[in-house]
Amino acid sequence: MDESFAAQNSGSSELMALSRAHEEHRRMVVSMCAMVAVALIIRLVVMRFAYANLLDPARDHYLPGWENGHITFGREYERIAKSIISGQGFSSPYPYPTGPTALVGPVYGYLLAGIFKLFGALTTASTLAALTLNNLFSSLICVPIVLIARRAFGTKIAMWSGWVWVIYPHAIAGSNSWVWDTVLGTLLLTLLVLYTLKLEHVNKYLAWLGYGLLWTIAALTNANSLSVLPFFGGWIFFRQWKSGVLRLGPIVAASLIFLAGVTPWIYRSSQLYGRFVAFRGNFGLEVVVGNSSDTSEPSNWNETPGSNLAQLQEFVRLGEPAYMAEKQREATQVIKERPLWFAGQSLRRILYTWTNIWNFPPRWNFEDSGLPAVLVYSIFSALAFTGLRWAYLNRREQSIPLLFPLIFFPVVYYITHQDDGRFRHPIDPIVMIFAACGLHSLFFRSDVGVQPASNEKYEPREGEAERWAEDTVR
Repeated sequence: MDESFAAQNSGSSELMALSRAHEEHRRMVVSMCAMVAVALIIRLVVMRFAYANLLDPARDHYLPGWENGHITFGREYERIAKSIISGQGFSSPYPYPTGPTALVGPVYGYLLAGIFKLFGALTTASTLAALTLNNLFSSLICVPIVLIARRAFGTKIAMWSGWVWVIYPHAIAGSNSWVWDTVLGTLLLTLLVLYTLKLEHVNKYLAWLGYGLLWTIAALTNANSLSVLPFFGGWIFFRQWKSGVLRLGPIVAASLIFLAGVTPWIYRSSQLYGRFVAFRGNFGLEVVVGNSSDTSEPSNWNETPGSNLAQLQEFVRLGEPAYMAEKQREATQVIKERPLWFAGQSLRRILYTWTNIWNFPPRWNFEDSGLPAVLVYSIFSALAFTGLRWAYLNRREQSIPLLFPLIFFPVVYYITHQDDGRFRHPIDPIVMIFAACGLHSLFFRSDVGVQPASNEKYEPREGEAERWAEDTVR
């Protein structure tokens, strides 16, 4: 009789646990839907007031009588998309026809070409459509943020992380300022972080083939996403080997899918330049932009054909391959002749990446390095570093894969140049997760309320289970 009662009690406990899990899942889905909806509404309201700046026709043409031309950088994708729908292929990123290009990756260019095909090239309707898509991508990032944070740190921090992203000023402003691959690239990198975490104990072919495909799309959108690929792959390999589920077959299949996806673009770019080019051929130009004689701003856009008529004329005269080869030589010369100065500039860029401080003291204006932007970036970065310390002390193993993007993704921008938040934005979702951890650590002196990740066995420290129970009752 006692055994029968125990069995009934055990079954009842399991049903209650399943019911609680189902209810928690339902609440999380509702919360994520609310986050996406609120984030999208906020961003669309801002779009109503911000889109007109992108319609200025002067941004797409050099004005007669201007010796150095008119600033037109930031519209390379739009001109490439216009070339695509006019039958000229992936070409001419600058105001003059310049032929095929490997300046940027193909995914966003063709996506924008589809928008232009439906709404017209460089029209009000196509601009609104592109920004709306940006805002949708930015809003959907809430979902992987919540799922990543829940897996690593528990439900409470997951909810905080998602809502922090909803109101994050640079995410709101950026999705309405850039007709660029930035927001799509941010969504893809965040999905890759989530996918990496989910593959920790998965060795099925279908899951790994999807992983290889996602890496292909991300690499052809923003090639710098590949800066974290070796570390994500190494982490999965180690975790699967440690748990005894490692199979090389699915990993090889994912690698083959990735190589099959990126090889045509690499071949096309290499043929265009007459030398091997992995994804993009403008690295030398990017180095020159950030390390020229004028360092009053993080990026000297006057060194580019998009902002300097003389540079554009040189670009047309030489052709893109020869022009980029010349910029590569200039970049190498700068680094060789002034290594200490270059190191100092790199340190300035590291500081700028995390605080937006370029000149000291910061100026009171609403420019990229003005005091308001400095305060926003510095506060969120300080919270994130506080959260990193908390995560190291409380959820060390779960934090490791989240550190890879923070450490390795910005390295290329430390070497080249920084911009108006565009280049750090792909890692901002991870920054927001750690910022939520930082907020949690400030409000709670211990890790009360942080539940273990659902996929991992976790042994509470002394007294921790009781604190979880008390927090649940409250």
